[in-house]
Amino acid sequence: MDPLLPIAETPASRPALIAPEGELSYGRLDTLSAGLAAELRPGARVAVFATATIETCVAVVAALRAGAVVVPVNPRAGSAELDHLLADSGPELVLQAAGAELPAALAARPRREVGLDRGSGRAPGEAEAGALPEPPPEAPALVLYTSGTTGPPKGAVISRAAVAADLDGLARAWEWTAADVVAQALPLYHAHGLVLGVLGPLRLGGGAMLLGRFDPDAVTAALRGPATMLFGVPTMYRRLRLAAEERPEVAAALGSARLLVSGSAALPAAEHAALERLTGRRVVERYGMTETLITVAARSDGPRRAGSVGLPVPGIEVRLVGEDGGELGAGDPEALGELQVRGPTLFDGYLNQPEASAKTFDGEWFRTGDIATRDPDGGLRIVGRRSGDLIKTGGYRVGAGEVEAALLEHPAVAEVAVTGAPDPDLGERIVAWVVAAGPEPPRPEQLTDHTTALLSPHKRPREFRFLEALPRNALGKVQKSRLGE
Repeated sequence: MDPLLPIAETPASRPALIAPEGELSYGRLDTLSAGLAAELRPGARVAVFATATIETCVAVVAALRAGAVVVPVNPRAGSAELDHLLADSGPELVLQAAGAELPAALAARPRREVGLDRGSGRAPGEAEAGALPEPPPEAPALVLYTSGTTGPPKGAVISRAAVAADLDGLARAWEWTAADVVAQALPLYHAHGLVLGVLGPLRLGGGAMLLGRFDPDAVTAALRGPATMLFGVPTMYRRLRLAAEERPEVAAALGSARLLVSGSAALPAAEHAALERLTGRRVVERYGMTETLITVAARSDGPRRAGSVGLPVPGIEVRLVGEDGGELGAGDPEALGELQVRGPTLFDGYLNQPEASAKTFDGEWFRTGDIATRDPDGGLRIVGRRSGDLIKTGGYRVGAGEVEAALLEHPAVAEVAVTGAPDPDLGERIVAWVVAAGPEPPRPEQLTDHTTALLSPHKRPREFRFLEALPRNALGKVQKSRLGE
């Protein structure tokens, strides 16, 4: 049986984990994780206090090698969120980086510190490093909690087979190999940072570079050094673009990357164009959810169009479904439908919530709740959420993402979110929440003229509201439910 993480099969001297405080070789990772794995019970749920450290990665690797189920915990989680996670997942042990200060709810539970300066911890006669039995592929690997925008966070149970299928599909799509080193400053309690940014390199035998807090200088140094790929979110790429406009060395470092990958939210077309102008590189976008992992991605050797998240990852099937439940054809830019996916990367269901799990599926198809359209070549464009981003105005269905993309092309607009508001005549009117690019916001009539040139009449905002910043969560996603607070 092929291991999920072939740590012991990778040359021992190769760097596995790289962080500001140092690096850890595959040989040392093998020894440390095997020793810790011997202390863990297969099938047990283990909470990992997911600081952006090498110790966190060792803890995760050890748990997975033992066949335990990793429950990553946001180090900045509020007390109510943390209490819910612990009550719902019931971890029997907490793993933490040595010296990390735990919240009271975690500190009160059985816990084990993970350090880098101790031996393997194996007793005489126990399995040597690398000789651990591989758990079955259908066994759960992770419980990843959703953002909880429509209620308490739900724990998505992700199998070992789903993780392996997703990473192998992305390796094909991005020509990702052991020669690559991935740099990232993403949280390790989420699929983007943990599964793609850490488990991806370790499955392929490459390097995972943890930058800690995002900083353009740290990214520049990483890409000038061993890093060949960068994983980030649109907010990070915007800050990198601003830095590159002022400092040629930042632009040169970004231009040296083999692949720049953006996800978790749409990267505006203006940012795509500016980054290409400054660096000579076009950013690759991808799409996924906690429940599905990454299911759609632009190819490293294919077109990278602004607004398009690309094609289904190898092994994944997608379809667009209209309000009547019928499947929509390709090539009609006005045909908006819910994106549904099926394939080996899908989750096994929500922990302790069989009814909620069942509601997310239409047979074998997972209902993403995202509204998309499909280009003639099969490329997908996400235009918003079925709940909140699909605006029904004057008898038309409008995706908020298309309107947002048009407004972001105006030089006076830095950020924008589009929502629907009740309207006695139209049903809903389109409202644009705008963050200005300069000290003075643009006049509403300027934005009206701009959208008139780009959008059909029914897609144009009827109202503009100006903000200093859009409310976002830790991954940079706009929280539209908080607009107007």
